[in-house]
Amino acid sequence: MPLKARVRRPIYGRSTREAPVPKSQYGPMRSVLPPIHREGWPFIAIFFAAAVILGFLWVPLFWVGLLATAWCVFFFRDPPRVTPDDPSLVVSPADGVVVATSPRVPPPELEMGARPLPCVAVFMNVFDVHVNRTPVAGTITGHAYHHGKFLNASFDKASDENERRSWRVRASGGREIGLVQIAGLVARRIVPFKESGDAVLAGERVGLIRFGSRCDVYLPEGTAPLVIVGQRTVAGETVLADLGGQQVERQGRAG
Repeated sequence: MPLKARVRRPIYGRSTREAPVPKSQYGPMRSVLPPIHREGWPFIAIFFAAAVILGFLWVPLFWVGLLATAWCVFFFRDPPRVTPDDPSLVVSPADGVVVATSPRVPPPELEMGARPLPCVAVFMNVFDVHVNRTPVAGTITGHAYHHGKFLNASFDKASDENERRSWRVRASGGREIGLVQIAGLVARRIVPFKESGDAVLAGERVGLIRFGSRCDVYLPEGTAPLVIVGQRTVAGETVLADLGGQQVERQGRAG
């Protein structure tokens, strides 16, 4: 039997209610011109204003500024996603590339113990969607911010040394999943959309990182990641792990 799926319109409050989605949300224009997250509009306005000012100084600079404004619009896009409704599935919190699937010790603020846990790390470059989503349905039982460095987020040591925001979600059966949003070389701000105690659905928007960053997902002990290093992920759609399925780590090859 195929898994049920849902699509939610971009609502940025604390409510987890699902809403009917108009057919236009599936249309071709939505794939070409996706919604822009509201956090992006101030930046888009600043970029455009700078382009106009530069244009008064020298007309070619206006076109350079307009190109930068177009990139800013592209960066803050927030396309709808189709998320499987299965409490045992862990979905990717971010668009990007898997850079690690090996076990690592969770950051201390997650309070998930000092033993290494299976961890999937997804790196986002400045051209990826940066609205992050919850990996599982459940309740947020922990939320903390850690000040740190701004190393290249693709480096393994970024998980330990960089500025980050950590979330602990208790899923069905009491199993806990950790999500860590890590600031990168360019990123300087992690914006949360949720708080501790909030009930969330899998694939629900949880925060946004500006500009270029990484997400680490910590899985329960004994869980095998279903993605491989180098694989591209789609936030809210790509399945990272199956908590209720056969735990066999996947192998793959590039080609």
